[in-house]
Amino acid sequence: MRVIVQRVKSSQVTVDGEIIGKIGKGLNLLVGIAENDTENEINWMVRKCLELRLFPDLETGKPWQKSVQEIDGELLVISQFTLYGDCKKGRRPSFDQSAAPTLAEELYNSFVYKLKESGLTVVL
Repeated sequence: MRVIVQRVKSSQVTVDGEIIGKIGKGLNLLVGIAENDTENEINWMVRKCLELRLFPDLETGKPWQKSVQEIDGELLVISQFTLYGDCKKGRRPSFDQSAAPTLAEELYNSFVYKLKESGLTVVL
């Protein structure tokens, strides 16, 4: 499992000119599921995303002190199978390491569900 974590003041996803997801202060999570991923990887990554100290402590001014949970931030979760694209051979990327669509959807939904259990706003 690969997740690109991006700290944001606000963020939105637009498809064909229509906003389909929008958050305030929080994290963008671009999620790629590999063919050999299991619930163990999901559980570890959920905990990691929720507990990473990526935000400053506004009282002390120190950076990297607060997690998204501690600031009551929001999460924009975007499925991104291309995180497993392999461009080592030829001119076309290979996605052989990416999970099959059925497994990827199942594990992605589990990831989102477990993030929602934290009580934070989770937008897909």
